[in-house]
Amino acid sequence: MPLKLYVKIWCPWCVMAWEWLDARGFRYQLIDVEKTRADYDDMIRLSGQRRTPTLVTGGGAVLPDFGPEELESFLKKHSITP
Repeated sequence: MPLKLYVKIWCPWCVMAWEWLDARGFRYQLIDVEKTRADYDDMIRLSGQRRTPTLVTGGGAVLPDFGPEELESFLKKHSITP
């Protein structure tokens, strides 16, 4: 299941999210929402909010504005493994 991680590269929560995913072997597309307005608008449309990090699954589930504990629970809830 493809994952998209919307981030701002200077955001400490975003860095924690991609480091957490990397350390556990997850594959995902990293999208810096500050590079293009279209990516930022896409994240807002999908999540209904403007904060990062935001994770979107291939199935359309969205985890907006989260910390590492919420990330682990979300992935388990949706049976997403590396």
